[in-house]
Amino acid sequence: MRHGKKFNHLGRKKAHREAMLMNMANSLIEHKRIFTTVAKAKALRKYFEPLVSKAKNDNMHSRRTVFSYLRNKHAVKELFGDVADRVGDRPGGYTRILKTENRLGDNAEMCMIELVDFNDAMLEAKNSKKAASTATKKRTRRGKSSANKANVESQNTDSEIQEAQKDELASVADSGTTHDEEVVKQAKKKTENIEDPKNESGQAEVKKKPAPKDSREQKSDGPESSEG
Repeated sequence: MRHGKKFNHLGRKKAHREAMLMNMANSLIEHKRIFTTVAKAKALRKYFEPLVSKAKNDNMHSRRTVFSYLRNKHAVKELFGDVADRVGDRPGGYTRILKTENRLGDNAEMCMIELVDFNDAMLEAKNSKKAASTATKKRTRRGKSSANKANVESQNTDSEIQEAQKDELASVADSGTTHDEEVVKQAKKKTENIEDPKNESGQAEVKKKPAPKDSREQKSDGPESSEG
């Protein structure tokens, strides 16, 4: 029984399993992607990624250690050359597993395992997304700058209005009258001008009162009317 044993033997003996993983690692270095079952891909990832970490440190000891696993000098040269240059800044996770359709014969789960930094299509998509995000950030910054300019301009106009009001109040205070009294006086002047409009000569019109009748005429009218 294999209780608690998480290592996948892949249905093979140790020598057969190591030979299979060695050949798969060489193929992955050469072609940068291979198609296999999900179980084999997970086992290959554990076998291959420590070798890539070793390839970052290019010295004789690292090369001999990697060669003991791969047994292929061309694969070792490629791993310490182009692959190490591409993944030098990556702290881990050098491979990617993408599941595909199941196999027709036995319905086994199939996948594609590839080196992350050699998928040009995905790298271009990532770069385009970064460019789009930076463009949107620049737009928002421009929008913020224009909004800030508008706010500054509105504050300047408000300050100018406040300064003008202060000057007006100061002039009124110098004249010895309050602002309210000045307003009341101006309103009274306007009403007087409306009620008493002036002529072209500049003199105000004077309403003529009707002349009173003489009392003598009224007395003389009385007896004549009585005689008649």
